[in-house]
Amino acid sequence: MKCPIDDVALVMSERQGIEVDYCPKCRGVWLDRGELDKIIERSAAIEAPSRYAEEPRFREETQRDGSRGDRDHSYSNHRKKKSMLGELFDF
Repeated sequence: MKCPIDDVALVMSERQGIEVDYCPKCRGVWLDRGELDKIIERSAAIEAPSRYAEEPRFREETQRDGSRGDRDHSYSNHRKKKSMLGELFDF
């Protein structure tokens, strides 16, 4: 099958049981019939709201002098967890 935009052969990739056709030139993505339904079902199951609100893991405490003491940790090195859609369309 060829890309309708730039007439380049599409590359088929299967990730997590979902077939995705994409154009290596323009990076366009095409799905076969039923594949979008699979994506919607899986993302809804993963991202279903929890029954209870999540409680904060850490409580911000300030000392009398206004400093945060030894709780001043840097979180800049942590990477964001990839979503199911992010992993699916990461070509």
